[in-house]
Amino acid sequence: MPRPTPIARDSESSDLRQRILAGAEALLEERGAAALSLREVARRAGVTHQAPYHHFADRETILAELATRGFAELARRLAEANEAFPAAGRRATLVASGAAYVGFALDHPGVFRIMFRPDMCDPARFPAAQSAGEAAHAELRRMVALVHGPQADEALASVYWSLVHGLAGLMVDGPLGTQLPGARARRAHTIEALTRLAALLPLDEAA
Repeated sequence: MPRPTPIARDSESSDLRQRILAGAEALLEERGAAALSLREVARRAGVTHQAPYHHFADRETILAELATRGFAELARRLAEANEAFPAAGRRATLVASGAAYVGFALDHPGVFRIMFRPDMCDPARFPAAQSAGEAAHAELRRMVALVHGPQADEALASVYWSLVHGLAGLMVDGPLGTQLPGARARRAHTIEALTRLAALLPLDEAA
């Protein structure tokens, strides 16, 4: 399976900060957060072990930056699904939004694993990560409002969030990932599951 494009793109080989972030993300994907240290990140970036400290105070700061970028990318994908609503309709928008959420987790499993863990990224210490997370959640609430209109509320948004986050977790770390080897099978199953869900809901496309 081809490696996903890192969120932290190394657009300039001389840009040390981007090289560090790209190396940190690759390390997350390969070995998990427990293996991430500034020394190991520096080794992968091909710099001295002190070089990362010029840009990041500690490993948590690197994790917070990756989480912030992850939420921003997730928000972008969810917004793209929402923007298609006028032409797509209610059920297709629900499916597209859920597929965007799970698709992000499949493309960036290492980053996805840290984004919702305060022990990895303390919102009180890293308000930018919290703000980015709120922006992504706002797009999920926007989808619920588009699909359900006046019936939409925070509780209904939580129901949808639980469903797509649970499906993503089962794909990334649970039995569905084992049962469905390969990205194509996982994405196809995601679409099928979300389509079945949408078909069960009493949604009036003409409303």
